[in-house]
Amino acid sequence: MSIGRYYWWASDKEARVAISAELGENLEKVVSDLVENGRYNSKSEVLREGVRLVQEREAHLRELEAKIQAGVDDFEAGRSSTIDQAFQRVRKQIAAGATQKAS
Repeated sequence: MSIGRYYWWASDKEARVAISAELGENLEKVVSDLVENGRYNSKSEVLREGVRLVQEREAHLRELEAKIQAGVDDFEAGRSSTIDQAFQRVRKQIAAGATQKAS
């Protein structure tokens, strides 16, 4: 099996850029199988979907990094509690919920 080389156009409002990708035999087979099985209409469609999924994953990673940084900032500013304090708050919330259900 030959290694696939794909070209597609990436549109940036005014400019169009041709992109080439060497996939290797394993990914070439995956792409070809997806098209042959009717899951996608073309190899370019498979590649566009792949890039879109990478964009989504990268966006989620940026959100996660921002949340981690917010937690670090809170900790460094003294806005944190010990595990015992956290468990105590959770126990109070559970007890309050049980009391409300009993009423």
